[in-house]
Parts: sequence; C-alpha cells; structure tokens
Amino acid sequence: MKIVVIGGSGLIGTKLVSALRQNGHEVVAASPASGVNAVTGEGLADALAGAQVVVDVANSPSFEDKAVLEFFEKSGRNLMAAEAAAGVKHHVALSVVGTERLLASGYFVAKLAQEELIKKSKIPYTILRSTQFFEFAGGIAQEATEGQTVRLPPALAQPIVSDDVAAALADIAVSPPVNGTIEVAGPERIGLDEFVRRYLKATADPRTVTTDAAARYYGTIAVNDQSLTPGDNPRLGKTTFAEWLERSVTRH
Repeated sequence: MKIVVIGGSGLIGTKLVSALRQNGHEVVAASPASGVNAVTGEGLADALAGAQVVVDVANSPSFEDKAVLEFFEKSGRNLMAAEAAAGVKHHVALSVVGTERLLASGYFVAKLAQEELIKKSKIPYTILRSTQFFEFAGGIAQEATEGQTVRLPPALAQPIVSDDVAAALADIAVSPPVNGTIEVAGPERIGLDEFVRRYLKATADPRTVTTDAAARYYGTIAVNDQSLTPGDNPRLGKTTFAEWLERSVTRH
C-alpha cells in the first residue's frame, strides 16, 4: 500500500514513517524539506500519485492566531483537492483531545477549522484526537514559569508518549476509514501540576510547581478535569509516565 505522511519529518511523522515501512508499505515522508509543501501546494500532485492513504501530522511553524489558522486552512484545502484528484481512499489526520473545549486559544480554533474541512470533504476519513504528549511537559512548564515558580492548575490530563500515538496512527492508516473521530490517551490520569512536578524532579530542575486553580493552560486557557481528558472508551497507550521518565529523561 502506498501511504503519504504529510509532516513526515516531525516528531510523530518520523516514528510513523518508520513503523509503516517496517510493515512493508511504500511510504512517502512528505515535508517542505523533501519538496512537498501542503500550504503552497508544491509537490503534492507528484507525492500523492498512486497513493491509497494520506496521513496528515503536519503542524504549523507559527502558533500566532492568524498564522496558524492560515496554515491549517490552506494546507487542508490543498490536501483535499490533491487527494480527490489522485483518488486517495482514506485521509487520516492527527488532532487534539478536547479541541472544542480549548477555543480560548487560536491554535485550537485552527485545529477545529482543519477538522471541519476534513468532514466536509468527500474523501473518506479518520480523525485521531490525542491527548498531550509526555514530551510536552517541559514546554508546559516553561509557559507557566514566573521566576523559579511554575503555576499550574490541578486539572486532570491523560498524557501519552509520542511512540504510542504513532503506533495508533499506523494501525488506523491501514484500517478502513471510520468517517468519524477516535481518541487516544495515555494509561493514567494525572493533574497538570503533578505531571510537570514529576518531570521537573526527574530532570533535577530547581523550579517549584505551585498548584493554582486559577492558573491558565499555556497562559490563556482555563481548564477543568474534562478539558484535557478523553471521553468514554478511548484507545490507550501502553507506556506509563514513570516508564518514560526512567528511560528518556536525561538526569543532570
């Protein structure tokens, strides 16, 4: 099966390309670095020629409200048009659990717009919504830091390692389209404050996490226990946060 991975050189894309190739599929790792740009349309027609499946895991290089919306709308429209012309049978896209609950952020407004473009297209599709990655712990801490204090709410999250997200995408890519949304999350729920506290401890970071129910996620989004957690019966990753910290975090 020929599968095109848009964003094939990123965190998820590289893992997904590797997994699909190991399973014997012909995989095109498409990104601007390889001459394929979904925003401008450059190289799309050639990359998609003969493809049965397209998996879009590309992310905007800018998180500024206008830029990120433009990225997902332009790339979405170009992809849908190119896939229709190429006869693609399944469009798979990676999105975020709770997107419609996080619209105080322009990033999630843009992700919702991307999902709507997919749903309105005539291409059969599957949207995989994932919770936050373990690898985002450092970035969440940085956005919440004031001096040596990290202020975060105790709102529950259910983070997942990127490898388990890539594995779910690899499975979905070779399965029939569901024309709907699937959620994937880690095996355990944990408060955002405790998630970052454990990460900082594991990395011997001297900053202190202070639990503040009024603190905002990424500085702008008010969250509660439902904001970042999946609904009923999500797919679950196998790797726990403790296992990931043990094998992946460099101790200073």
